[in-house]
Amino acid sequence: MTPGAEEVRRFADDLDALLAPDARLGLAVSGGPDSLALLLLAAAARPGLVEAATVDHGLRAESAAEAQSVADLCRSIGVPHSILTAHWDEKPATAIQALARDARYSLLIDWARDRGLAAIATAHHADDQAETLLMRLARAAGVGGLAGIRARREQSGIALFRPLLDWRRDELRAVVESAGVQPVDDPANRDPAHERTRARQFLAGGEWPNPRQLAASARHLADAEDALAFVAEALFEERASRAGDGWSIDASRLPVELQRRLLLRLFFEAGDVAPRGPDLDRAIASLRAGKRCTLGRLMLTGGERWRAEPVPPRRT
Repeated sequence: MTPGAEEVRRFADDLDALLAPDARLGLAVSGGPDSLALLLLAAAARPGLVEAATVDHGLRAESAAEAQSVADLCRSIGVPHSILTAHWDEKPATAIQALARDARYSLLIDWARDRGLAAIATAHHADDQAETLLMRLARAAGVGGLAGIRARREQSGIALFRPLLDWRRDELRAVVESAGVQPVDDPANRDPAHERTRARQFLAGGEWPNPRQLAASARHLADAEDALAFVAEALFEERASRAGDGWSIDASRLPVELQRRLLLRLFFEAGDVAPRGPDLDRAIASLRAGKRCTLGRLMLTGGERWRAEPVPPRRT
């Protein structure tokens, strides 16, 4: 049941780039082929240092039995396993995948914290990354959105790692098949009502575009996003200052993308909700023209220096 030595070495190298070799790692294992491959590879690469958890969302009749099948597999290979059960006041009828994802991460983060794990690893791979890039291109996402799935990020104080982003879906299926393990088949993954399913079907239609190359583009965009964030942070420290109850910022002679990031930072400092893309674009156009506009709870004024002040309370 142990994967081949070459596959284990490859995975160990990918994981070593993210996590200290003696750190204890939690694995999110749904029972599908991708997460089962993650389980088998991690158990071989880090024996005695991994634990697994399966979230039973309770949204399908088979979910409890599927979670138990993962528990049985983990027992057979010596990996501690927990079943985490989602509880719903009312089962969702719309936005099911998004709500299930939020519930899943909340449960996994609490589990990792309780177990004293250094991080959680998920089984996102190169094909997932390519699908995400296509989906976000279709929504006219900016650089941050096109950066796709990050190899590492933090949520609620817990590190989330994706050590399989350089692996293809077929490679992971081969790991599971060679181990003789039967994965869970979730019919939702074939439902064209879901945007990701449509992206997956598009990419499966031929050799172009190549998912691995799309995933590489997302990685380059992630590097660009990191660079822009670094520059924007330095510019905010250099060009922004408090002005009464609000802020003043020298946004002159800056590219639009950096102006956008500085303005978003003002909303963060003001404790306001970040505005949506089109609203933010309209505000920037007004400010660049030296005009005044309202966005969220802030009154914005253009000119040589942009000003952001709280919107005055309405008179009653």
